[in-house]
Amino acid sequence: MSEPLIALNNVEVLYADVILSLRGITLEVASGGCTVLLGPNGAGKSTTLKTISGMLSVEDGRVSSGKVHMLGRDVTEVNAEQMVANGVVHVVEGRKVLRHMTAEQNLVVGGHRLIRMADVQIELERVYSLIPRLAELRLRTAGYLSGGEQQLLLIGRAMMAKPRLLMIDEPSLGLAPMMVSEIFSLLAMLRQEGVSLLIVEQHAKAALDIADRGYILENGRVVLEGSAAELKANEDIQEFYLGTQASGERRDYREIKHYRRRKRWLG
Repeated sequence: MSEPLIALNNVEVLYADVILSLRGITLEVASGGCTVLLGPNGAGKSTTLKTISGMLSVEDGRVSSGKVHMLGRDVTEVNAEQMVANGVVHVVEGRKVLRHMTAEQNLVVGGHRLIRMADVQIELERVYSLIPRLAELRLRTAGYLSGGEQQLLLIGRAMMAKPRLLMIDEPSLGLAPMMVSEIFSLLAMLRQEGVSLLIVEQHAKAALDIADRGYILENGRVVLEGSAAELKANEDIQEFYLGTQASGERRDYREIKHYRRRKRWLG
């Protein structure tokens, strides 16, 4: 069995040396695979990504226990700049484009580690071939793009760094269904090109459709894990994340008043 690209082993994370955000998280991301993190708000999903990308210190956070490994090498204390150099690129939640710059200028910033302008141009053309819409928008000011266009731009900017692992936090948040489909089609294409993916997502079906493995987080702990097929077949996941009851009837997540984790999840 090949060594995982990323492995968290019993990781605990503290913010301001007071708030315990992650409580013994253990998970893996396979090389060339797609892993999805699901769970309610405040479950620790975004913190898990920041733990891997080295961004905890920006918010006065630190790993207080456990280890993070990349291909077997301890990267627990490695900072964000070095993790980018290692091929880990983190697209944070909130569509943080450089609003007063053009779309193409945003992309060029993403390729800041490339030494030669010729290499930057090669990567630009590659991004435009993957995301033709960005070629059409390249001279538009990023702040005036739609939410979906900004998300495409952020993925394109991440691709300029030539990532081995692309981590993306809530890519579909606030987007129309057609744009959600376009975003996940793009992510599936990147996976086919060999980019490993770690996705935090509330749109569980879209994420599980392209994933090979998933983890459910709650209160800073992994409460359920399995293959994407296993999770989609699980009645709890169907009811609380896919909006489907065992009968096959669609159910609105907002109508569920009491989230009750069945005992078998933990046993």
